[in-house]
Amino acid sequence: MFNISLDAKGRLAIPTRVREVLEGFGSTGLVVTVDTQDRCLMLYPVSEWSVIETKVQALPSFDARVRVIKRMLLGYATDCEPDGSGRILLGAALREYAGLSRECVLMGQGNKLELWDKARWDGELDRYLQQPMSLDDLPEELKSLSL
Repeated sequence: MFNISLDAKGRLAIPTRVREVLEGFGSTGLVVTVDTQDRCLMLYPVSEWSVIETKVQALPSFDARVRVIKRMLLGYATDCEPDGSGRILLGAALREYAGLSRECVLMGQGNKLELWDKARWDGELDRYLQQPMSLDDLPEELKSLSL
């Protein structure tokens, strides 16, 4: 997890360690889109996004819920290539959706990153910690993990 700052122009400096990991995916470019469950942004390496995009486009559009997901994920998807200083420019619509202010939190999530407004993330974290999960509450897939 990285505490990072968004500048007045909407630019975000991607930490060096993150850029190095992105290079392992074959490119430092990112596709940024909205999270349809939480008010944060998801940042995908380009190669990972192409897999997600293909799967989303293949979903049937007859279901209204699927159409909403498609509109959100694909409609907000924006290619972002870091500049010479390792910064990406986040468009106003993306910043507004996630409620981003100057202070942000960037965290790895396996094949993607999440970007949160720091105050919003702190609130979510407090909520998670106040409502600890028991083993009975966990999905079956998680019960078999040994951490």
